[in-house]
Amino acid sequence: MGQFIGGPTSNRTRWMALVHIRDEGGQFDASIETVWRYLNSGDMHGKVHTGSRNRQVQAVGDTTMMITAERDWNGNWVKEVSRVTVMPPLGVSTEILEGPLAGSRIFTVYSPEGLERTRVDVFGEFRSPQLPPDQVEVAVRKWLEESYNQDAPALKAMQTSPKEAF
Repeated sequence: MGQFIGGPTSNRTRWMALVHIRDEGGQFDASIETVWRYLNSGDMHGKVHTGSRNRQVQAVGDTTMMITAERDWNGNWVKEVSRVTVMPPLGVSTEILEGPLAGSRIFTVYSPEGLERTRVDVFGEFRSPQLPPDQVEVAVRKWLEESYNQDAPALKAMQTSPKEAF
């Protein structure tokens, strides 16, 4: 089913499908402390994600930032703007404001599992002004997998390296 997005003053009024995605049970071979150090490492974290470039971060509060970047979207670089709120040690809330998944909301939960492992669960409501619902789910799952596959080795390396190295 579609959900009405916009209003009388919105120039983006349209029907868009809402796709609920739960991606539960992922694990990083790193402590919760290392995960948060990595998430707060700025450029180091940004450079790991090779599918984005020209990343700019602007703080808009103590725990919220606006992130603007170009993302590789099926071979084309497109602008994406997100509002990200960090809530350590619980998780990260992301709202995509501009780009192919504009209007999507994601919450990523981090849970310690022992001393050197962290569980990661992602819950989201995704939509796209450009894609039909079946393609939204495929695109999101691909993006989540790529992100995990880039973060996991970086976190493992960070876990085994001295804190001063990062």
